[in-house]
Amino acid sequence: MSDRWQEMTVFVRVADTGSLSRAARELKLSQPSVSRIIGTLEARLRTTLLLRTTRSISLTDAGALYLEQAKRLLAEMEEAEQATRGLDSLHGVIRLAMPLMYGTRAVIPALTPFLARHPDLKVELVMSDTRQNLITDGVDLAIRINIGALDNSTFGARKLALVERLVIAAPAYLSARGVPATPADLTQHDCILQHGSFGGESWRFTHNQTVTSVDIQARLWINSAAGVLAAAVAGLGIALGTRVMAGEELRAGQLTQLLEPYRLDPAEVFAVFPAGPRPSAKVRAIVDHLDVSLGAIG
Repeated sequence: MSDRWQEMTVFVRVADTGSLSRAARELKLSQPSVSRIIGTLEARLRTTLLLRTTRSISLTDAGALYLEQAKRLLAEMEEAEQATRGLDSLHGVIRLAMPLMYGTRAVIPALTPFLARHPDLKVELVMSDTRQNLITDGVDLAIRINIGALDNSTFGARKLALVERLVIAAPAYLSARGVPATPADLTQHDCILQHGSFGGESWRFTHNQTVTSVDIQARLWINSAAGVLAAAVAGLGIALGTRVMAGEELRAGQLTQLLEPYRLDPAEVFAVFPAGPRPSAKVRAIVDHLDVSLGAIG
């Protein structure tokens, strides 16, 4: 490997992992060697790429720009090699970000056959209901759930699936407070909302081609879909969820679907990737696989 390719490779792994020692282990180098390579790169470029403290590593603005370009160049080199070897020999690491609940119940089960077909490929999962910055967080691919268009057109994106949304509550809550018969009845109930999630404080229903929007006054706000689900199962109120998120609890009778004649707009599941509309071969392969697997789940 040439010095510059090695510098780029080492820098990308340090930026992606946020750790000199972890990058060193993955690249089978010593930590002093990794530190020296980063120092040599910064000296050659005459700028600081990484801000290092005893607890963390973060990118400077110059580092974020260099990371984007370095990933593009490394992807192009990998693309050339992959074209020679063929798709059956995918290797390397994919850093994949996804929402915690959807990732747990839909994406992770779908990865089993994909990883079995590609034993030399590694996947690093970043699971959080907070959306990552694909560039500064070193993410190769993100799974995002949206209502309507994505909010950033500078990335490549591909729609993978539609997810049914539904209103849910525990039988114990409904026994104590009654069952809402129309969307307007929700204003008389305790509702559970997730910070920053699709749906927000206004829930939009369609029934017999008539659209009704209800402004929800939440009693409980939670910052994760898993928390919303747990709160609904505990009988703390009525929540907005998805069939994937709440399917197990609905089948077990822990939750009941409400207002079934009233349709909510489905959520759309997207694969989002940086560095233009054409991702690397390994990212394209996993997106192709998830397109089939997640589309079947719905």
